[in-house]
Amino acid sequence: MKSMKNLLIASALGLASYASMAAEHQDKTVRIAAPFEIKGADPALSGDILLRMDVVETLVEVNERAEPIPALAQSWQVSADGLQWQLNLRPNVRFHDGSPLDAAAVVKSLNTARSKAGLLDKTPITAISGEGQRVTITLSEPFTPLLSVLAESRSQILALASWDAQDNITRIIGSGPFMLTSFQPPQSLAVKRFDDYWGEKPAIAAASYLSSGRAETRALLAESGDADYVFNLDAASRQRLSRKPALQLPAIPVPRTLMLKLNAGDPLLAEQPVRAAISMAIDRNALAMAVLRYPGAATQLFPPNMGEWHNNALQPLQFNPQQAAQQLQAAGWKMGSDGVLARNGQRFSVTLLTFPDRPELPLMAMVIQQQLRKVGIEVKINSTNASEIPAQHHSNRLQLALFSRNFALTPDPTGTLLQDYAEKGGDWGAMNWHPAGFSAALHTLTQSTDTAERAQARNLITASLQQDLPVIPIAWYQQSAAINSKLKNVTLDPFERHFGLRQMQWEQ
Repeated sequence: MKSMKNLLIASALGLASYASMAAEHQDKTVRIAAPFEIKGADPALSGDILLRMDVVETLVEVNERAEPIPALAQSWQVSADGLQWQLNLRPNVRFHDGSPLDAAAVVKSLNTARSKAGLLDKTPITAISGEGQRVTITLSEPFTPLLSVLAESRSQILALASWDAQDNITRIIGSGPFMLTSFQPPQSLAVKRFDDYWGEKPAIAAASYLSSGRAETRALLAESGDADYVFNLDAASRQRLSRKPALQLPAIPVPRTLMLKLNAGDPLLAEQPVRAAISMAIDRNALAMAVLRYPGAATQLFPPNMGEWHNNALQPLQFNPQQAAQQLQAAGWKMGSDGVLARNGQRFSVTLLTFPDRPELPLMAMVIQQQLRKVGIEVKINSTNASEIPAQHHSNRLQLALFSRNFALTPDPTGTLLQDYAEKGGDWGAMNWHPAGFSAALHTLTQSTDTAERAQARNLITASLQQDLPVIPIAWYQQSAAINSKLKNVTLDPFERHFGLRQMQWEQ
């Protein structure tokens, strides 16, 4: 009761702070609310928020077909052996402090990103150098997804004055169409239009951002008119808000999958038939319709909107509780008097971690708990901080985790796969899972430009994931928002890179 009271007080303070911030700019400010916490100035922590708010930019952007296109780099060339990339920087670009975009700022930014956990540190880069308006990236071996990695939010480019004398990032000086006017981690920031922006100037003069983890609070912000753009709604709120004529509620499919991560090294989960039984015990259609309220049941890991990564040759994952029970029995599990399976004196009881930042997750966890109980598996739910999942991954204490994974962190999902399914696994991917040929197939995708070789590697990867189930796909994701009807030219980004501030404008 006390924790709920504290939560309500914190929410009230957050709303008061947000209202105060919005009042500074009156009705010209686009007020955005989303569940993502601002963790600090370091791009490794909050780069996605800064990119979404168009404060910072990357060398490479993404078009609607997930292809890399020029951004701060206006062109690039790669050597015949694939070991050297030269990027030509766009001329006449200014950072928010007035300093020019040059190779020194790019080299500093990328080397900082390389020094921290992420995607750049997993690329075979031996050196990043440059002079004037040209940057050279040297590799130890070819790496075809390099442009995709350079488009990732942690590869954002900052002005040199962003670093202090101790080489810490203390200021966020980007080059985007909006510049920071207020930065108050972990909850809020505000921006205004940058008049010296090199590209097309946005119509919006100012915007503010509020981190609001509770879906109910975000829905109230939309309903009351205290936010103009509320990102990521739960199904119940979406249904309620659909009756409000002052709001528009767009929704689009995105390359994101809700999944169940399993520790393949845990004695209870190490056998493939047991993981397959867990998959068959989950009624995805019922779960998607009851919780998400749209037909998004996942039949494989990669959704149809991921093009060639969606493998139509795979046998779809299906709901079959009878076969699930048979496979568990064949693996030596027998039903106990308490309705829970047991083998060699050990009950089949596991803990599932999830987090409330995405409102559908705790509800889904409860439905999965009920469905697995029907085949004799006891699931204890721990709805906690998202950071607990990678923490327990690294300590090898994790058993099950429920979350959603965005496969468009980079235009080419190979970058995300390298992070999640490398030999040692990943925070949001495999755990103690080492299939034959998988790492070699990933390596092929990072090196080969041969169409047939790449297709063969993709087929091996998708088939291995479907067969062994180190993660169990549950639902393909739709992203939704509640938007003030007076705000025009608002589109949802399927790659979840931008809120779309630079295209928005107020109704005249």
